[in-house]
Amino acid sequence: MSDEQPPSTDRPPDEAAEPTEAPRPCDRAQGQAQQAEEEGRDATAHMEDQLKRALADLENLRKRYHRDLDRARGAERARLATEMLPVVDNLELALRHAEDDATTLIEGVRAVHEQAVATLARLGFPRFDAVGQSFDPALHEAVTTVDDESPPGTVVAVVRPGYGTPGALLRPAGVVVARKKTDG
Repeated sequence: MSDEQPPSTDRPPDEAAEPTEAPRPCDRAQGQAQQAEEEGRDATAHMEDQLKRALADLENLRKRYHRDLDRARGAERARLATEMLPVVDNLELALRHAEDDATTLIEGVRAVHEQAVATLARLGFPRFDAVGQSFDPALHEAVTTVDDESPPGTVVAVVRPGYGTPGALLRPAGVVVARKKTDG
């Protein structure tokens, strides 16, 4: 037997047995893949959060729009009613004086009629007269046609007046239109 001892190493016995290796390309690729996957999950979570926030913002915008629309409709109805109050007041006044004299009633109704037409004009729907104009289906509604000396397609009478403008028509005028006169 020999008294020789194995040479001493500075490493613990476990490490002395295993050689040190550089990281293998396969291990490096796996690490990068795991890191990319984690970054992808983080990005996905961030985008999902942004989407949820955007959808919540959209829903809040819709609710605010409907509240504002309801408020604007109410304000417009109140504005219209305010415009019509003087007309109603004058109709009541005309009716109070109707017992005194029929002429007063007729004058009162004429005044209220003029006031109502003026109110419609202020609201953006002026009354228009179509007599003598060429028939325009965008502004006129033909009620009937008649033989007349006027050129065919000319409005010769108004049965129901029209209100509005070509861009904002409240009601077309009901008109009588000339047709070519036939010899009988």
